[in-house]
Amino acid sequence: GAPNVSTATAVREQHGHDESMHACAPPDAVVWPQAVGQVQELAALCHRCRVPMVPFGTGTGLEGGVNAVQGGVCFDLSRMDAITELSLEDFSVSVEPGVTRKALNKHLRGTGLWFPVGTVGI
Repeated sequence: GAPNVSTATAVREQHGHDESMHACAPPDAVVWPQAVGQVQELAALCHRCRVPMVPFGTGTGLEGGVNAVQGGVCFDLSRMDAITELSLEDFSVSVEPGVTRKALNKHLRGTGLWFPVGTVGI
């Protein structure tokens, strides 16, 4: 519905570029899934209809990866921001894709752990 889907020009343009030098290439629509099942349903629908899918985190990339050069649907994953599991024993944490480094470090405060810039998870 409306709070989870937008075709407004300003919203599409916001999601059509990152911090790279590439010109804005907005998607045709932006959606905000809030659960894995919603992502799966949206992805299946886009696949069936042969509509490009563009994932969007915070828009801070430097490669132009969020530019929707062929249009399509932007999946803004910022509302999927749960920290689902933390294991202090093996220094691992499971997060949804909308969790930012700052939010994770706030959650880790007091544990003796932190997630530095440039860390790549598997």
